Amino acid sequence: MSAPDLAPLTLRGVDHTARPTWRLRETVEFYRDKLGLPLIHVISARGWGPATHPDFLHFFFDSGNGSTIAFFYYLGSEEPAGMHERAAARPLPDDHVIDATHTAWLVNGPDELRAWKERLEAHGLDVSVETRHEVIESIYVRDPNGYFVEFTHKLRPLTALDATDASLTLQAAMALEDAARAGERPLDTVDAIWSRKAELLAGHGVASRAPVRIAVPRVEEFAPLVRAAEQHAGCRVVKGQEYDLIEADGALEFERKALGFKPALWYGMLTGGVHGRIERFDRDVLRIAPAQA
Repeated sequence: MSAPDLAPLTLRGVDHTARPTWRLRETVEFYRDKLGLPLIHVISARGWGPATHPDFLHFFFDSGNGSTIAFFYYLGSEEPAGMHERAAARPLPDDHVIDATHTAWLVNGPDELRAWKERLEAHGLDVSVETRHEVIESIYVRDPNGYFVEFTHKLRPLTALDATDASLTLQAAMALEDAARAGERPLDTVDAIWSRKAELLAGHGVASRAPVRIAVPRVEEFAPLVRAAEQHAGCRVVKGQEYDLIEADGALEFERKALGFKPALWYGMLTGGVHGRIERFDRDVLRIAPAQA
C-alpha cells in the first residue's frame, strides 16, 4: 500500500521557548522590569497527571512578533547543583554544553543593539562585547538562572549559496560521524570535516590538484581572505560562481590582524573546505602545509 500524498507543511516561526527556573522573583524582575517584556500569561496547575510531576507555575513574557519566552517554576523542587554559580558567571561561553541552550532575540540594526547594551548595563548587568558570527552580530547577558540571553542583528540576508554550503558541510560531517560510529577514527576535530568537504566540492566544479587549497564561499564576510590571497606571493586565486579557490604549491600562512577578522570569524574562515595539513591555527596565525604523503 503506497503512502498517501501529504501536503507540504511550513512552520510559522517560534511561538515560545521554555526553561525551568528556581528563582521566581529574580526571573520576573529580570524579564519584566529590566528587559521590559510584558508578562502576558501564567498557567498554575497541580502537576500534569503523573505522581512524580510537581505542582508548578508556567509563565510567559511577550518577546515580540507573537513569540514568548516562558519559564516553569516547580514548587518544592531544589535548584540543581552548580546553577547558583552559573548565575554569577560572566556572559562568556563557560560550559559549552549548557550555554549552547540559549534564546536569541532579533533587534533592528547595530544602533538598536548598542541601545540594548546600554540599557542592560544601566541595570548593573554584565554584558558581553559585540561579537560577530559571520552573518550576525550579538551581545550576551546571563539571566538570574545563568541562562544565556542573546540580542542580535543580521549583517546580511541568507542566500541560496548559504543553503548549498550548509548542505555540503553537514553531508561531510554526517559521513564522518557514520564512519566514527562504525569504529573508524573518532570525529573530534573540525579539520576532518573541512577536508572531507573539500573532496565533495570537486563535484561542484571546485577542483584543483594544488597541494594546498582553500575553498572560500563568495560571501561578504570572507572576502578579506580572498583579497589577502590575491596579494600573497605564494598563492593563486581561481574565481568561481559560488566559491573562490585559493591555491598554493607550498605552505601558506595568514595573520588574523592583517585580515581584520574578529576571533569568532577567524576560527571559522576555513568553513568552505581545505586540502592540506593545518600546522598552526591559533588566535593569531593560520599555517597550512602540503599533506604528508
